[in-house]
Amino acid sequence: MKKEVLLTLAIAAVVCPVFSRNPSQYFSDADLILPGTYYYPEQWPAEQWERDIKNMVNLGFAFTHFGEFAWAAMEPEEGRYEFGWLDEAVRLAEKYGLKVIMCTPTPTPPAWLTAKHPDVLCVTGSGQRVQHGGRQQASWASDTYRGYVEKIVVQLAKRYGDHPAVIGWQIDNEPSHYSFSYEYSDNNTEKFREWLRRKYKGDIDRLNRAWGTAFWSQTYNDFDQIEIPNPSRVAVKANPHAMLDFKRFTADIAADFVNFQYDLLRNRISPDQWITTNTMPGHPQVDPLRMNKLDFVTYTRYLVNGRHEGIGDLGFRISRPELLGWNNDFYRNIKGVTGVMEIQPGQINSGKFNPQTYPGAVRLWHYHIFAGGNRLVCHYRFRQPLAGCEQYHYGTMQTDGVSLSRTGREIVQFNEELKKLREVYDPKARRPRRLEKLRTAILVNPDNRWEMDFQPQTEQWSTANHYDKIYRVLKSLGVPVDVVEENVDLSQWPVVVAPAYQLIDSQLVHRWEEYARQGGHLVLTCRTGQKDRSAHLWEDKLAGPIYRLIGAEELYFDHLPGDQRALVEMDGKQYAWNNWGEIIAPDGTSEVWASHSDQFYCGAAAILNKRIGKGQVTYIGIDTDGGELERDVMRKVYAGKGEVFDLPRGIILEWRDGFWVGMNYTSEPYTFDVPAKARVIIGQAEVPAAGVIVWQD
Repeated sequence: MKKEVLLTLAIAAVVCPVFSRNPSQYFSDADLILPGTYYYPEQWPAEQWERDIKNMVNLGFAFTHFGEFAWAAMEPEEGRYEFGWLDEAVRLAEKYGLKVIMCTPTPTPPAWLTAKHPDVLCVTGSGQRVQHGGRQQASWASDTYRGYVEKIVVQLAKRYGDHPAVIGWQIDNEPSHYSFSYEYSDNNTEKFREWLRRKYKGDIDRLNRAWGTAFWSQTYNDFDQIEIPNPSRVAVKANPHAMLDFKRFTADIAADFVNFQYDLLRNRISPDQWITTNTMPGHPQVDPLRMNKLDFVTYTRYLVNGRHEGIGDLGFRISRPELLGWNNDFYRNIKGVTGVMEIQPGQINSGKFNPQTYPGAVRLWHYHIFAGGNRLVCHYRFRQPLAGCEQYHYGTMQTDGVSLSRTGREIVQFNEELKKLREVYDPKARRPRRLEKLRTAILVNPDNRWEMDFQPQTEQWSTANHYDKIYRVLKSLGVPVDVVEENVDLSQWPVVVAPAYQLIDSQLVHRWEEYARQGGHLVLTCRTGQKDRSAHLWEDKLAGPIYRLIGAEELYFDHLPGDQRALVEMDGKQYAWNNWGEIIAPDGTSEVWASHSDQFYCGAAAILNKRIGKGQVTYIGIDTDGGELERDVMRKVYAGKGEVFDLPRGIILEWRDGFWVGMNYTSEPYTFDVPAKARVIIGQAEVPAAGVIVWQD
């Protein structure tokens, strides 16, 4: 592929959305959700394949995965393709009625390729070229690598592009760079320079203004002088505007690598086969919104791995609900359809420490995935491997290949219970009016997180924690949530929350104002509007462009040491904070909902509410640890719109397709308020830790 073509695609990924067929047509509503499991025939004796595939079907799985790590088996030498083994695996799947997701093997280039072309390998921030032998070691920016990718993908597409057993394709696997966040090879440097030339229309002065290079004498005379900003190698601190552009570029080129493969497949496969990839939420290099050619995007989640705190004494074995909930509500809204392509099947090998999951936790996660509207769920993997880096990674089966693992039994239990749900599914079910009046959108733009993560201003600030807290508050009120990008039509939601929306422009502020004027309730949180899209502070008062919107004439912010707290008062109740607090001077058009009750600015406003036309704008200038203040603010926001729920942290209640799904992520039993006339399908009102109840009204 020519470099200029690559660059055009990368930029177009952001500004020119591509719409494929309606992805919902690939799934039957009556199926509700399809369960699947990963399988690697190349890793097992051929005489065991039929037994394993037959067992998958008997255990209730609808599909399996083939191929994403098998490039060396598909092309053992350059230009010599061997697909006989894969043909046989697909034949056996078809024989037993098991559908196949065929994967492109691009995360694992074979040794002969990297030995012949070592320049395709990534370079880390320390300047080291990575070795062959892991995965995701090849640079997305390498034209040489893309040439080999094209050959193998075309071969696969021609061979399986109209096979009746193949229902869809997965491009790559968790596209990212795993242990190193960003890539610094010559390939990537050159592509970054081309990206900058295109963005700034070949005008180096325009780039210098955007990057503020007059500061510290960083001015460039030519694009060829620019290197990738590398925080581990620069003195003091990398240029924040250069860092923001590099993160944008990296997300663009990752998406372009996926979109490039999409074109190779879509031009050669049946229109009845869908194409996706599975991204890992939270990885900074990847923005699934940019992968706009895909029919839909799925995601991967590992929840019990010694890294995520849960709730109560058992939390480290169960995890916390935001990790699935946020991603269900985000990925579902990218194309209207999503799935979880990789979920933890039990104990794993790659965590900070690797505890056993609490009994019921794996089943709980499957129900949360179902409740979030996903159309497929696939756990990784069917058989626990006997060799390699993932020997201690559970599968559905134990190491003998024929005995169900402890957590495998939970997965099979979900498969069996899914049959009950399908039997009573009502295609005419509609979301209750109570929930419709509470529907809420959370607006996200990766630029905000990239910028604030690089310049947090206080060690206590975490953009991810701020988002999680806002989401957790909404779910504790039983509110249906959609996490969406900023350019959607906001009018479909009664409430829209834009958390810590630091980078804005006048057009966005105008859209927000019109949304409120037409009757919506807009909620903004601290840090919103402080910078323009290039991450420059405004030549205005701090956050000046939102003053008219929120009813303020000035504001500034404060941070406290980690061991100190300040207080805010609202409706006679005191709340403690120390992460981020804004001191606001109202302009007389807004109502003060909360005020500071100590510090030298005691009595100053902390939360404002302003009526605009038929609607309102609420500005929350405080970031607390626990979210109690934010929860009570949102109760005031929903007052008059509908009756909210009152759920303790870790108790989740979702509605999908006529089913109420209650889930307990806490360490203690919880009793749900099940209506007397309800029909309980799964479980009972008192739900144990890691338990589930499903009922119909």
